[in-house]
Amino acid sequence: MTQHLKNFGFTHKSGILMAISSLPSPYGIGTFGKPCYKFVDFLADCGQTCWQVLPLNPTAYGDSPYQSPASFAGNPYFLDLDRLHKEKLLTSAELATAKRPNGEKVDYGWLFFSRFQLLRKAYSRFHKNNAFYSFKRSNADWLEDYALFMALKVKNSYRPWVEWAEDERVYAKAVANKKTIEDEIGFWEFLQYQFFTQWKDVVRYAHKKGIKIIGDMPIYVAFDSVEVWSRPDQFLLDQNLNPTIVAGCPPDGFSPDGQLWGNPIYNWEKMKGENFAWWVHRVKHSFKLYDILRIDHFRGFAGYYCIPFGDSTARNGWWQQGVGKELFAVIKSALPHSKIIAEDLGFITDDVRELLDFTGYPGMKVLQFAFFDEDAEYLPRNYKNENCVVYTGTHDADTTKAWCDNLDGSTRERFMRECPQTQATPVYSLIAFALNSKANLAIIPLQDYQELDNSCRMNVPAFGEGNWVWRTKAAYYTKCTARKILELNKQCGRACVRRKK
Repeated sequence: MTQHLKNFGFTHKSGILMAISSLPSPYGIGTFGKPCYKFVDFLADCGQTCWQVLPLNPTAYGDSPYQSPASFAGNPYFLDLDRLHKEKLLTSAELATAKRPNGEKVDYGWLFFSRFQLLRKAYSRFHKNNAFYSFKRSNADWLEDYALFMALKVKNSYRPWVEWAEDERVYAKAVANKKTIEDEIGFWEFLQYQFFTQWKDVVRYAHKKGIKIIGDMPIYVAFDSVEVWSRPDQFLLDQNLNPTIVAGCPPDGFSPDGQLWGNPIYNWEKMKGENFAWWVHRVKHSFKLYDILRIDHFRGFAGYYCIPFGDSTARNGWWQQGVGKELFAVIKSALPHSKIIAEDLGFITDDVRELLDFTGYPGMKVLQFAFFDEDAEYLPRNYKNENCVVYTGTHDADTTKAWCDNLDGSTRERFMRECPQTQATPVYSLIAFALNSKANLAIIPLQDYQELDNSCRMNVPAFGEGNWVWRTKAAYYTKCTARKILELNKQCGRACVRRKK
């Protein structure tokens, strides 16, 4: 088991969780320009080995990267506008219109109505070259459908595909008529060409600095997505192409109605008959973007929660057995050297543990879950070995400062007893608790190193508004902060100390 994480190319190291969208920039959202390069420098100065990002997929209604209209495409909001300016695709005056003071939140509505107008101007000046055509050829297996889907989205005022006319709603008919919207298709191809080109340069720079990128792959796709539109047979849909059942989570102590995600459920029998080709393709594609891949909602491969389509809550759902071992046997055979982390959180049962053992993937240990009972599996003293990744919290949880401030009763007593209060604050004591654990990799959200409150929380599950908008202030990167993080990681034996050139 322990060999799997060692194959990641490091032992007993650390990283920081930080979404691209949360980086400071003058353009209303983090981009692949100076914000990314500066953050890589920050990671290096802090002695880190990994940068964990949230999914890089495009966002749509609700702004969640876990409800994307395309699982293979990248988010155009992240494009570096300064680079487009240098390439003479945008004028200085046009660039100025995209600037917005670095507020604490991403305004996705403003981005939607302004950014694509600007990017269309860049496309109008773009001369398609050999690199562009090479990108199209090597990514045709997903790019052609995605660009056509988005072109039809624009034509239909972004309405869901199930509301389109039949000659566009039916995939085969839409493909036959796509010549009528060729220029619009070209625009969406251009955006993806820019996205992959720019991100590849960011990753190359990170590698030069000794930083590995951990990506995130959502288990499900959105119903209003190119995947469901182009391959409805891969999902459990009725004769009107509506889902028969959808995904979510059952009620628990935190959510009495459960979580109704609304994603369509895969037609696992159909996928199994195709030897899970789509999944192999998806995982393989992810490694074009990342060094290490975190698979979200891993327990859903062992057993998944189904809710009748049309229900307003998740109360009437049920558990269905998954295809986990069969699927991951195929993935491991096709991609034997893939570096994967399993998000084994939620309602964990024996079948999930068996699947994790079968794959050998490191699971996640979240310390905010470790103090609710005397013998929690998330307590570092209960880790069976180092083949795991420890977190203080995740993008779905309170910031650690908010969590510490709200501790009371037996949970607080257990926290004070189990977690040595070796640092100046409870937040940093929990960070040190993570770094001192035997877990081979420790990931700390940037908000925790900054000791930020819940106004800086990234996501509240089951709430559809106000999520995914947090941005860090431009002053996050100081020599004092970097030195503080570096010294703590040194004390805990996790720092990657680099020689200054």
